Amino acid sequence: MSTDLKTATKLAVPGKGGRRKLTYPWILLIIAGALAALSLLRAVTGTADLTSAGQFGAALSAAVPIGLAGLGGLWAERAGVVNIGLEGMMMLGSFAAGWVGWEHGPWAAALAGIAGGALGGLIHAVATVTFGVDHIVSGVAVNILALGATQYLATLLFGQEGSAAMLAGGNDKQSPPMPDMPSFTVPGLSDALNSLEAHHWFLVSDVAGILGAAVTNVSWLTLLTIGLFVGTFYLLWRSSFGLRLRSCGEAPVSAESLGVNVYSYKYAAVLVSGALAGLGGAFLSIGVHFYQDGQTGGRGYIGLATMIFGNWRPGGVAMGAGLFGFMDAMQLRSGGPTVHALLLGLAALLAVIALLKLRAAKRTQAALSAVAAVVLIGWYFLADTVPLELVEASPYIATLLVLALSAQRLRPPKANGKPYRRGQGT
Repeated sequence: MSTDLKTATKLAVPGKGGRRKLTYPWILLIIAGALAALSLLRAVTGTADLTSAGQFGAALSAAVPIGLAGLGGLWAERAGVVNIGLEGMMMLGSFAAGWVGWEHGPWAAALAGIAGGALGGLIHAVATVTFGVDHIVSGVAVNILALGATQYLATLLFGQEGSAAMLAGGNDKQSPPMPDMPSFTVPGLSDALNSLEAHHWFLVSDVAGILGAAVTNVSWLTLLTIGLFVGTFYLLWRSSFGLRLRSCGEAPVSAESLGVNVYSYKYAAVLVSGALAGLGGAFLSIGVHFYQDGQTGGRGYIGLATMIFGNWRPGGVAMGAGLFGFMDAMQLRSGGPTVHALLLGLAALLAVIALLKLRAAKRTQAALSAVAAVVLIGWYFLADTVPLELVEASPYIATLLVLALSAQRLRPPKANGKPYRRGQGT
């Protein structure tokens, strides 16, 4: 048997050099197992808010801006442009939404946010694609410029004495309030699910609480975000446009040799990246009815982390955004008691990891996981809550833990962040 055929055989057979493909039945099984584990944790700890409709509704709202930032990063990096300027593009989007929204309403605010983020994307594209500036340097510059520009413009447009904006409630730190964004509730189904949740039945009530969050007071921008995730998957992985764009992030010289205008695709990707991040910033302004200084709160960076955790795939970005949104909502809604309950769940997860590492003969890693599990169990039983500082930091701690656990399976685009000049392959 030839060497190439042997290699192909190894890759085709699970466990012989290749990885088992995660099929939809396996994904559904993993989701069902996670729901059962969460339900069991809720029953054991008595923390009803773990699976309540309120918790998951807040988590959904918190996940949207993070997910949009992560999706924006995915577009840029699939075309080979590293975009750590997502935070700045979100700032521009939130400011533009607040500026336009108080006079023209939330839908105009969303469009303005898209335009503001796209402007940041254009700056990043000109610097990196046209002038070949280092992608990290350009992204940092965009973040700094956006911070300075939004603070200056807020003072100029909202904080001028006697101006219409100040008379309407604005100041140098925030815009005047804007009207509500419409939301929808599925009549009948929402009430039925809320009734089931109130019984606190094992698994049934937990599923009812989660589904109830998806049909009660949901923003139309949330539905738009879901559509953008689905559309991104089909556009980038099921169309010739997506194939060409992804080829720019994998092998731009080869793509150029086949007639692909690499510059154009990189520009398009970074503009879409900025527009999506800007929409995420606009979602923050629309949700609280005004732009406020420091509103993004590092969500652009967390969005970048969700993109990495999601292995540069829309489904992975959505799962990562959901996880970080859940943690963010939890620390805002119920704080210490819920985070305290999660200590027990994390201890159980570490115990499972320890067993798996022991089975794989990785004794050091197994021992470390087991010790950490014992410490968390002791912490859970010796304390009734956790410090407020830890509660507030829980979304960022979750970010670090998830990235640390998923680092070994990551596969970024091969030419991501690498300089490219037209004709360099000739």
